[in-house]
Amino acid sequence: MELGKYTRQRLVPFVAALLGSALFCFLLSNIALAEDAAPPACGGKILENCTPNSGDTAWMLTSVALVLMMTIPGLGLFYGGMVRKKNVGDTVMTSFAVTCLVTILFALFTYSMAFRAGTPFIGGLDRMFLRDILSDIGKGGIGNPNPLAATIPESVYICFQMTFAIITPALIAGAFAERMKFSAMLWFIGLWAIFVYAPIAHWVWGPDGIFSSGNDAAWVKVLDFAGGTVVHINAGVAGLMCAIMLGKRADAGPAHNMVLTFIGASLLWVGWFGFNAGSAVTAGMQAGMAMLVTQIATAVAGFTWMLVEWALKGKPTVVGICSGAVAGLVAITPASGFVGPVGAFAIGIAAGVFCYWGCTGLKRMFSYDDALDCFGVHAIGGIVGALLTGVFAVEQYGGTAGALEGNIGQFFNQCIGVATVFVYDAVVSLIILTVIKMFVGLRVTKDIEREGLDLALHGEVVQ
Repeated sequence: MELGKYTRQRLVPFVAALLGSALFCFLLSNIALAEDAAPPACGGKILENCTPNSGDTAWMLTSVALVLMMTIPGLGLFYGGMVRKKNVGDTVMTSFAVTCLVTILFALFTYSMAFRAGTPFIGGLDRMFLRDILSDIGKGGIGNPNPLAATIPESVYICFQMTFAIITPALIAGAFAERMKFSAMLWFIGLWAIFVYAPIAHWVWGPDGIFSSGNDAAWVKVLDFAGGTVVHINAGVAGLMCAIMLGKRADAGPAHNMVLTFIGASLLWVGWFGFNAGSAVTAGMQAGMAMLVTQIATAVAGFTWMLVEWALKGKPTVVGICSGAVAGLVAITPASGFVGPVGAFAIGIAAGVFCYWGCTGLKRMFSYDDALDCFGVHAIGGIVGALLTGVFAVEQYGGTAGALEGNIGQFFNQCIGVATVFVYDAVVSLIILTVIKMFVGLRVTKDIEREGLDLALHGEVVQ
């Protein structure tokens, strides 16, 4: 025991330094490419100037607040109500701590790695530590926008994308709830944000990413308006890897407070309008359609889940309808800027059915303990939404036709994007978890798990 403690005390700082050095070398390797790559001109096919628009800026400032509300307090309460009372503190603490940690990492590294031009696989270093961020006043009212969001100040775009980077790893906590060490969680989330989230965000949304639909040189153009692959499949697959590595809980119980879960789900629903409609990055027609289809798909999915649960179990539950609504929000996310009301209805029904199965039949089939159904809701919902985007995309709405309009190739593009993200995320997440297990340990002791994580890890209890 003492030898193990001594080893961890010596090796953990060493491993931290080693990983830090590796990251530094990894980033330096892109300097030449980042500096040589000419940044894309402001504008593109739709936007023609770089002057900040006050209406767009006001909407995006609102969207930032809405999306941040989704994590704190929305996700914290949603997950907090579903765990047992003895673990509520650790659950809400996780959402709050992840918000702080990812904010720091995003400012230091991951914004530049994800959303600046560099290579098809990772962004450059021109915004590392957020250097050269200029206010619109500093350039005579013109601003210094990111070409991905040419009508709003770059500072606003950074804040908006930061809230996405925050909620994505926070979602993973639903899979490892009630049994993961708090220190291990911080290590995992930090490394995952750098080595998984940043590259995948760049692939799909970066100006020169391999899957970016706005990149004329993209290898495969994948439609992901607001994060079906980048956020939900990404988080869900990582959650599944955590559940597998940690193993099953010693004992499990029902949600301790369904009202907290109801409040959390309600905050998520409202905040999701910033998530989806905000991803238009303008206060225009596309944002309006994204908002409409988000509302429709969410309501349809929640109602569908309720009916399925009622038919199979004899009673509709509050936790069930809330989970169904979140499944609908997840599934419409990649499609929200590309489909119309008909597509929203179809996606909502599919989300309610397939995510219910993912949280019940699929989980029983493979016998993994995804405590709060991170994989069943987010990965399954994200996959359903991403694939059906390729079917129901309407060229008039989002500029790209789907299979129903004759572009069957887009469906296969969606399949390639989903499969690539799934495999990369699973492999890298397992590597990170294995390293942490070797040097820090992943799971709390049996005594701590039995007594509850709140008192043992945080010295606090919910009265």
